[in-house]
Amino acid sequence: MITWMQKHKKWLVVTIWISTIAFVGAGFVGWGSYDFGKTSGSVAVVGDREISVDEYQREYSSLYSQYARIFGTQFNNEMAKQMNLSDAALRLVIQKNLILSYGDSLGLAATNEEVVKELIQMSAFIKNGKFDKKTYVQVLAQNSTTPTVFEKAIERNILLKKVEDLFKFDSSKNEIEALSSLMFLEDNLDIKVLDIKDITFVQNEEKMKKFWLKNKFNYMSATSYDLSINKVLLSTKSYSDDVLNKEYKKSKHNYKKTDGKLKTFDEAKKDLIRDLNIKESKKLALKEYINLKKSKNEFTSKITVFENELNYSAKDLQNLSNAKENSILKPFLVKNEFIIVKVNKIIPPKPLSFEKAYNQVLLAFQASEKKELLEKKADLLLKDFRGENIGFVSRKDINKIKSLNANEASTFLNKLFTVDSKMGKIDLGNKVVLYKINDSRFSKANELEKTSVKESIYALIDGEIMNNLVKKLEKTYEVKSSLNTESKE
Repeated sequence: MITWMQKHKKWLVVTIWISTIAFVGAGFVGWGSYDFGKTSGSVAVVGDREISVDEYQREYSSLYSQYARIFGTQFNNEMAKQMNLSDAALRLVIQKNLILSYGDSLGLAATNEEVVKELIQMSAFIKNGKFDKKTYVQVLAQNSTTPTVFEKAIERNILLKKVEDLFKFDSSKNEIEALSSLMFLEDNLDIKVLDIKDITFVQNEEKMKKFWLKNKFNYMSATSYDLSINKVLLSTKSYSDDVLNKEYKKSKHNYKKTDGKLKTFDEAKKDLIRDLNIKESKKLALKEYINLKKSKNEFTSKITVFENELNYSAKDLQNLSNAKENSILKPFLVKNEFIIVKVNKIIPPKPLSFEKAYNQVLLAFQASEKKELLEKKADLLLKDFRGENIGFVSRKDINKIKSLNANEASTFLNKLFTVDSKMGKIDLGNKVVLYKINDSRFSKANELEKTSVKESIYALIDGEIMNNLVKKLEKTYEVKSSLNTESKE
């Protein structure tokens, strides 16, 4: 999936950019943010507009959430990192601010009335059928933002929409009619569906070893580390109510219930005790860290461990992976103890032996062998093809192909109407469909289908227009960025 996403990521960013112009609440879904060591200030300046850290983080979160909606649970932080989503978010927020700067130069702006109109329609803030200010403030607080910051985001989106509306494309009724006829062409088909689950083969261990040798770099161990470790146990000290009360008054904003309300002193008491013990233990851990750095103390244990076996947080694992050999990491908390780690040696991933990779290789080998046999069977049957006639079908007739599920039928029909041969095969992964086109005809699209065609055309053309506008604006406005990212284009 990563290969596909990297190949298509420019198209995806364009599509997502179009869809996010009117999408303000993306930051509410709780997707992870990108950590680059800054929590305030700006990440870039476009013309006279500064791009704040918050604006960038919201763009990253919005982009992440929309990729997650497209690809579901397969998409995660590791995949986001591999495809350099942080770069995409920076490019996207800069592009938006180029358009905003252009809107400023035209004298366009979002009025308070327009902001309020957008705000009161957002379902997240509706209670008993109408906008509720208390809910509004509460939801924003739960998502670590404020009305001022959120309303600025709405202003930006309104201005983006106003600029986009200046370049709206329209097409004639005849053009839509002609394109709809092409989109909803019908073919009279004979088909035969071959399923990989019906393929049998004899397991060949020697052939499987050759498969492993050819693909062994697909079966790698995790990075491992030779580490020296010291631990400082978390203090279990008790504190008087006076001490706890004093701490509560200083930092009660850190102690919230799930509904966003502050915890009372009694409700926060257990957390206060733990946090004070963490502060106390951290001081001891830092002293131990300094003594270890100065070689006054020695490490008490040594382990060699794979990265995926460590129960450290994502941030601590990242610090470990960025560390150099013979470096000592500052103490970090793991459950009820502070850990101080010296990285003696970093052992890079290496191909697993055939025995250790056996179960993974077996699954891949079986799938590969069955796929090859499926393709051979399809080629053989195609030479003397005899299929079942299913009558005339269009792209929308997914229910006419009983031996395919809805997704498979949709994929097959979409591919069918792009082929230039009257007879052939279409690969659906675990199934292959043999087809023969007996006849073709134009169909009459209904109004809903015409609207769908029209919207698709508009989206493509509007996207191209706005991309060309961005290219022009890049030559007009100076862009300065203080955010270090590495592009993997």
